[in-house]
Amino acid sequence: MDRPLMEDPLPPTAGGPRRGAGPAPGGLDGAAEYFALLLEEAAAIEFEGPVVRARAAGADGAALAGLERVKLLALQVRDAFAARRRRESELAALFDTAGDLASLRSVDDVLTAIVRRARQLLGTDVSYLTLHDDARGDTYMRVTDGSVSARFQALRLPMGAGLGGLVAQTAAPYATARYFADPRFQHTDEINGGVAEEGLVAILGVPLVRGSRVIGVLFAADRDERLYDRSEVSLLGSLAAHAAIALDNARLLEETRSALEELSTATRELRAHSASVERAAGAHDRFIDIVLRGGGVEDVAAAVTEALGGRITILDEHGRGTPSPGSDGDLPPDPAAALTLARSTGRTVRDGSWWTAAVTVGAELLGGLVLHRDDELSDSDQRILERAALVTSLLLLIRRTASEAEGRVRGELLEELLGPALRDPDGLRERARRLGADLDRPHAVVVVLVEERGRGRALAAATHLAAVRGGLAGLNDGRVVLCLPGREPGVAAAQVCRELTTAVGRPVTVGGAGPVQGPAAVAPAHVEARRCASTLVALGRGGQAASADELGFVGLLVGEGRDVRGFVTATLGPVLDYDERRGTDLVGTLRAWFGAGGSPARAAEALQVHVNTVTQRLERVGRLLGREWSTPERALEVHLALRLHRLTGPAAG
Repeated sequence: MDRPLMEDPLPPTAGGPRRGAGPAPGGLDGAAEYFALLLEEAAAIEFEGPVVRARAAGADGAALAGLERVKLLALQVRDAFAARRRRESELAALFDTAGDLASLRSVDDVLTAIVRRARQLLGTDVSYLTLHDDARGDTYMRVTDGSVSARFQALRLPMGAGLGGLVAQTAAPYATARYFADPRFQHTDEINGGVAEEGLVAILGVPLVRGSRVIGVLFAADRDERLYDRSEVSLLGSLAAHAAIALDNARLLEETRSALEELSTATRELRAHSASVERAAGAHDRFIDIVLRGGGVEDVAAAVTEALGGRITILDEHGRGTPSPGSDGDLPPDPAAALTLARSTGRTVRDGSWWTAAVTVGAELLGGLVLHRDDELSDSDQRILERAALVTSLLLLIRRTASEAEGRVRGELLEELLGPALRDPDGLRERARRLGADLDRPHAVVVVLVEERGRGRALAAATHLAAVRGGLAGLNDGRVVLCLPGREPGVAAAQVCRELTTAVGRPVTVGGAGPVQGPAAVAPAHVEARRCASTLVALGRGGQAASADELGFVGLLVGEGRDVRGFVTATLGPVLDYDERRGTDLVGTLRAWFGAGGSPARAAEALQVHVNTVTQRLERVGRLLGREWSTPERALEVHLALRLHRLTGPAAG
């Protein structure tokens, strides 16, 4: 490596007196005067005073030569004292810097103190420190002291440019007394412009070394020409070493802080994971206990809120919410959409502060659980909610399976009660008792007419109602049949109509009969309830409920023991036979005539035939039934027979 390209400083003061030289005339007095000047720390010019006064007093040459030697010795002592004082000041500054490093309040504070001390100790106009930017591949100003140029303070120097580039390349100090005239380093317009704006002329730079790598440069600079001696270079180098230590300590401290933060984060994550595992284990134990003791969905919801906090809402398959105990029914903006997404992904779905998990059995959606909690749910906490949904589906499946099994047993028992012949009535009583039904109590028998597509839902709702009320329910010949405790068949029919209409989502027609007691009375009541339901349809009252007593005059004919077909045949037999033999529709004409209020013209409009055709048909009816058929007394019977004729057709079955 080349030696530092420094200009030699001015030579030190000339050597001391020759050894063995005699004292100057009046030697002790002259020496004492110089000692006094040393004690007074007098300026160097004042040391000429004793020689001048001796020459003026006429001292001979030997005396003057002696005084000159004493003067030189005194000046050397004075220079030694000054150097020692300067060295003491430098050491004190280095000790202060070391103290700053020990406390290391912040790396910026330490670097600022070092740059300021460099300027003070070297007595320069400006001092500054640059650092390498590895990411950008250049050097930038980190700290300045005494600078007045904003451009200079914001300089970024290309690697290898300027005096600092030379210092960085050689890892050795360099100084220049005339920066712009020095050809030893690369000048750039940007650097020269910044240096010129700051007004710098003389610059000294020393490297900041970390290991074997130069990481920056510490500078001292003046606005006039100046030669920097070796002691100043050494002092600036010591300060640069302290700056490098400060930067290295800051790096180590930052790495330590980062490692501590990572360790702290890992510790927090471990604690959170441990807590989450404990929560999951506790929730798992609670879920197992709920399943084993036959708990319900509400118990699962309580276990979830105990483990995760927040509030739970239970959703049905349509996304409608049922708040759990202690919940205010919080739901996401679109619960159905959240439930659909949770079902398709099989994972918890977040919508703001709502977390939704789907409750499914295979491909069937049974409902969902919605947790409202402001805090984030960890992955393990989301697994708790998903496990709760799984337990909920298991409980619902168990409940549904048990309900279906019980429903089948109740349906089979009811089917036997509705059969043509009863075998072992006492056995039937005992089987009913095991299901919570007492056949010897008064019961109402209810028959429900429902469309085929809604029959499954209607049967499920009827089975649930029968289980709650202590009755029986089943499916017979495409109709839902219930046997419910109670003395009022009309009340029972109305309740069944309301609940099954809600369950199916469309109106159902319900007929009721009773009350009856004993296994043998169920089948006849069932026949009457069927007639009531069919009568409601024939009367255009589909979607309603009624017993025979509530059907008024018609009820007298559809009730148990009434011969509806015989009445219809006795009243309308000749007309019915004529239509069947001739293929005519006299019955239809009669209905249109009664519907038109006895007006042949309006009846013709309804039938879309000529009025004469209606008149001729009515005359034919008169010949078949007798001319008095249209009198008020006979017309009532004929009209009623026409209405009941519908009940004896397929709809009356």
